[in-house]
Formats: sequence, C-alpha cells, structure tokens
Amino acid sequence: MGLKIIGSGFGRTGTMSTKMALEQLGFGPCHHMVEVMGNPAQPPHWDALAAGAEVDWADVFSGYRSQVDFPGASVWHQLSIAFPEAKVIHTERPEEDWWASYSKTIGKFFGLRESLQLPPEIAAIFKTMDKLLIGDLFGGLDRESAIRAYRRNNEKVRATIPADRLLTFYPADGWEPLCRFLEVPVPATDFPRSNARDEFWAHFGGEPAVA
Repeated sequence: MGLKIIGSGFGRTGTMSTKMALEQLGFGPCHHMVEVMGNPAQPPHWDALAAGAEVDWADVFSGYRSQVDFPGASVWHQLSIAFPEAKVIHTERPEEDWWASYSKTIGKFFGLRESLQLPPEIAAIFKTMDKLLIGDLFGGLDRESAIRAYRRNNEKVRATIPADRLLTFYPADGWEPLCRFLEVPVPATDFPRSNARDEFWAHFGGEPAVA
C-alpha cells in the first residue's frame, strides 16, 4: 500500500482530529500513537528503532495509507525519503498554545510514567517512547527543551519539504484547505474535533491528581 500522506506535526497539534478527517476522506487506516497501543505488530518496530537498528519503513507502515502524530512524526524526514510520492501535512498551532496542551498531557504523562499503574504491555511501549521522544527528540521534559524542539521541527519541515508537497495545516481551519491540498471533495459533515485533555488521559485510566 505505502503511505500516501506523512504527518510531520508534533502531538497536541490536532493530530487526532486530522487522523479522523483523513480516514473520513478515504486515506485510512491512519497511523497514530493509538495504533501503536492497539496493534500488537507495531511495538517491535519502534523497539528496534530505539535500540539503534535499521527498520524497513514499508514494513513499519504496512496496511496504513497515512500517518500523523508520534511516533511517526519524529521520523517524518526518513518517511519523506522512503515514500517520495507521499504528500506531507504539517499540523501546527502557536507554540505557547502547544506547550500549554503538551505540558498537561504528553509531558505530564512522561514525567509520571514510572509511577502510573499501566498494563505491562503499555508500560513497555512508553518506555520505548520515552527514549525515542523525550530523550532523542525533545532532550528533556522542561519547557525550554520542548519549545526548542517544537520550533526546530517546524522550521526543518519548511526548509526540507518542497512547497508543492507540503500543507501547513491548522485543524481549526476545517475541511477546505485539507481537501484542496488532497484534491478531494469537501464533506458535507463538520470537521471532526477530538483529543481534548480528558480524552488523552482516558487512554491511561484518567488524569492523575498530582501535579
């Protein structure tokens, strides 16, 4: 099948809404962190990558037509080379808004990860993701490291991907820019909205009360 769409935007930039939109437009299944958590074939690929092994991206994304969110967004450059015909959708939001969301969800989760009562298989997945994301991509959990990584990623996408292959997408803008870029009709339904803070924490049994 091969990826037709590569998502280069960090988590908490509307990636779940974008996943739902792409699947509605016929570009599914769409890879997202929830796929890593729910598809038993997925974790071994990311374990291998974290261990420094070479991976076959066609194998990693076998069965998927599109990809958004982490962990795929952390390797978008490699994917853009492996799938040269794929279009790149870069979800983005103002960096302070992104940090406000990230720090209460992904950042908070990784800060508390070892103290949470997670099923063993989920705990193992996020031990790997801690290495790939917090260690290798962000370089830490603090605000300065996160904002620097976010800004660097946004800049690198724009500098690397040709303009005719790239859509910088703000999900709040809805269907029109996305459908124009993908050359598909605009659905009559509302653009999907998802992944509020409580929806994020629902994957892990609810948000911990501690700060």
